[in-house]
Amino acid sequence: MVADYFIGTDIVSVVRIEKIIQQHSQRFKERTYTPIEIKYCDSKAAPPIHFAGRFAAKEAIKKALLSSGIVSNIDFAAIEILSSESGAPEVQLNHPPLDQITCKVSISHTDDTAIAFALVRV
Repeated sequence: MVADYFIGTDIVSVVRIEKIIQQHSQRFKERTYTPIEIKYCDSKAAPPIHFAGRFAAKEAIKKALLSSGIVSNIDFAAIEILSSESGAPEVQLNHPPLDQITCKVSISHTDDTAIAFALVRV
């Protein structure tokens, strides 16, 4: 069986995410991130940078999944970005039809901008 690959990318302003968190704190966090992600980002010296990175990653993954045609929509909370022992991001899809899909993501950021690139194999 030949695998198909789909890509997605996203770039987000750290200040934009920081403002949304300031205005809608818990509501935004709970609709967008899992409890593990919230705990991870809040534990960092500059939480907005890490929330922005995970937001960009979720958006990039969502774009790749939607372009595959496997799903027509997916909530951000169903896309979980975890950290491996080495610190590299790992993707966990908490959406039953997608739990067997391989998904990789790379996240980079500056103080102002976060970017993510996702590769989905189906």
